[in-house]
Amino acid sequence: MNQPELAQKTLVEIVSRFKKPSALSKGLFTFFALVILWAAYAFITQLMKGQIVTGMRDYVVWGIYDVNFIFFIGISYAGAMISGILHLLHAEWRKPIIRIAEMITVISVIIGPVFILVEMGRLDRIFNIFMHGRIQSPILWDVVAITTYLSCSILFLYLALIKDYALLRDNTELKMPKLQRYFYRKLGATYAGLPEQKKLLERALTIMSAIIIPLAVLVHSVLAWIFGMTIRPGWHSTIFAPYFVIAAVFSGTAVLIIAMWVFRKFYNLEEYITEMHFKYIGTILLVLAALYGYFTFSEYLTVWYGSQSWELEVIYKLFNLSYYGVWFYIAAFGGVLIPMILVGFPFLRSINTITIGSVIAVVCMWIKRYLIIIPTLETPLLPLQDARPEYAHYSASWVEWSLTAGGMATFCLFFMIFMKFMPIIPVADISEAPEHKDFISEKL
Repeated sequence: MNQPELAQKTLVEIVSRFKKPSALSKGLFTFFALVILWAAYAFITQLMKGQIVTGMRDYVVWGIYDVNFIFFIGISYAGAMISGILHLLHAEWRKPIIRIAEMITVISVIIGPVFILVEMGRLDRIFNIFMHGRIQSPILWDVVAITTYLSCSILFLYLALIKDYALLRDNTELKMPKLQRYFYRKLGATYAGLPEQKKLLERALTIMSAIIIPLAVLVHSVLAWIFGMTIRPGWHSTIFAPYFVIAAVFSGTAVLIIAMWVFRKFYNLEEYITEMHFKYIGTILLVLAALYGYFTFSEYLTVWYGSQSWELEVIYKLFNLSYYGVWFYIAAFGGVLIPMILVGFPFLRSINTITIGSVIAVVCMWIKRYLIIIPTLETPLLPLQDARPEYAHYSASWVEWSLTAGGMATFCLFFMIFMKFMPIIPVADISEAPEHKDFISEKL
């Protein structure tokens, strides 16, 4: 069987697993759609009644909308950096999972900024950011950086998809609507697998990989500087930028492992996404957990040793079990130590334990982002006088939780929609890999 025939057979074999929706996928699609509709109702309520329906007030002007923004933007960087670095290193084992990482990047960077729009009280003034934005403002830097990053991420994903779109365009066995085939014909362009085309495409992907890695670091550094350049306890720190970058890649790697487990389990991709992939990505997770733990220890040790009264007030709230102590210890220790133990010890390391460690890491990293924002805003520089308790302390309302659930549901729903238009496994790259040729030939 020659290379084009092998690629087409592999395409049919993989796409057929995603083509017919199961009862479970229909149920999940309906559930996610209902959650999104409820979130839309919550947003309309907020739009009609104003920000008073949220828990944000004069002191705590940022809430879980910002937590979600940082969370989604953070996990997008892991997909970009992992796919970019592994491409530059020519790691052959990356091929079955690289598409998942690229999809995480694009979907997350689309959803994340929406939470900032939701948080704005006057959406009709959003264009003022572009028309009257001040270059001295880190917020303007963030808008420009995220817009650039989104454009590069979409381009990077498209370049990686051209080979597969060309296969789908030329395939005659798969039955698909005319509009979908037209879609593949346009996106597949004139790619025909010629040596010169392969060379140019590989060069373009290499250039984009070299661009997207520093761009991801820069974008999250800019986001960290929005906090670090304000003179507030817990924020004003010189290591906030690298701290944010490590935390982002750590949480994003955990999300990648969870996505790998879901697709492997429910779409029978065991022969493509193997235990080896989990162990390799798990090793990356282990290293990132250690780095993140080191940065966390260094940050709080420096603040505690400095003994500045304003900084110590925030530290007290974080360490005291009557305030945020329980959540702090869960995030600081559970989110670091448990993944390291599950991945680090060979007798515990397996596909399921690595995934469990990743789930714990993702939950704890969301909590950590909450603890970065809320306790600091609840600790103003001037003493509170004659202020209502609900104005000085933050508690998210049902509207905020509904929109948070809507963001999570949109993330999952986008994956289900993307799967209908692009192979979750890079078919063209897999069929070219020597270790898969014999296996696929025997299977088909």
